Amino acid sequence: MLPEDRLVQIVQRFEFLEAQLNAGAAPDQIARISREYADLKPVVEEIGEWRAARDGLAEAQAMLADPEMRELAEDELARLREALPALEQRLRIALLPRDAADARPAILEIRPGTGGDEAALFAGDLLAMYRRHAEAQGWTFQLLDLTETELGGVKEAVARIEGEGVFARLKYESGVHRVQRVPETESGGRIHTSAATVAVLPEAEEVDIDIPASDIRIDTMRASGAGGQHVNTTDSAVRITHLPTGIVVTSSEKSQHQNRANAMAVLRARLYDMERARSDAERAADRKSQVGSGDRSERIRTYNFPQGRMTDHRINLTLYALDRIMAGDLTEIIDALTAHDQAARLAAQE
Repeated sequence: MLPEDRLVQIVQRFEFLEAQLNAGAAPDQIARISREYADLKPVVEEIGEWRAARDGLAEAQAMLADPEMRELAEDELARLREALPALEQRLRIALLPRDAADARPAILEIRPGTGGDEAALFAGDLLAMYRRHAEAQGWTFQLLDLTETELGGVKEAVARIEGEGVFARLKYESGVHRVQRVPETESGGRIHTSAATVAVLPEAEEVDIDIPASDIRIDTMRASGAGGQHVNTTDSAVRITHLPTGIVVTSSEKSQHQNRANAMAVLRARLYDMERARSDAERAADRKSQVGSGDRSERIRTYNFPQGRMTDHRINLTLYALDRIMAGDLTEIIDALTAHDQAARLAAQE
């Protein structure tokens, strides 16, 4: 049974927020009210559709007593009885507790794992894949820091991605991505296995994470890269070290002021992610069973180039569409991971 009292509270809260917006909320409250209103709107729409179908079912049952309306009522009953389970399932999913970070921009970090030069080249392929996916979704993709190898691979890449529901869609990408293919440097045609790690962190605001000035050391340096790339004649690159944790972040854009802001944004995201992981571990003993656990050491996916196959090991999903996936089409994978996570959370409530 759906919690009718909770449905009433949600609708009443939505109507209250709507009235505040229409009446002209205080300027310092508009952003907060608008965010909550936007979050509740799809839930209220699902409640409305479910209630309309439920009420329609009751009306059709009452019409059965009228001989002239009986045939029409039976058709309506059949239609609504078929539709109601799906509407109820959609409403249950809409009522699931939301991750407070789902609507935030994401900080994407990619680093090579085992496999030497080939791992770095694969890390570069992953960076291109996520950039193409972001472009296809209409998101903004901003590269904050990039260190390349002599062969054009990636030693480290950090990007900020902004758009509607970015973190909600990309948070399942964190983990170890494994590749099986014949490297360009392999003359014997042997298939090699290498890996790269991906971390997707929700962007943190200053109110989320307070970083005292005494906790950080800021160094400026000349930007540099493989083969003379990104060389700058001024000391514009910024490296920030968080002394309590030892976390080091860098940014190598042309503006030192922007580099400092970028590096602080990445540092806040990492510290915020650490705090979220600690809270999750304390709150949920079954966290390991959820695809959104964010375990960076977990091998989550294999990209097999000779067979044109991608396998996500968490949900046993295999797609023979590797070219399309590497070109940035991740929608089918992300939809499947989202559905799996929703099903697991629904089951945990029963």
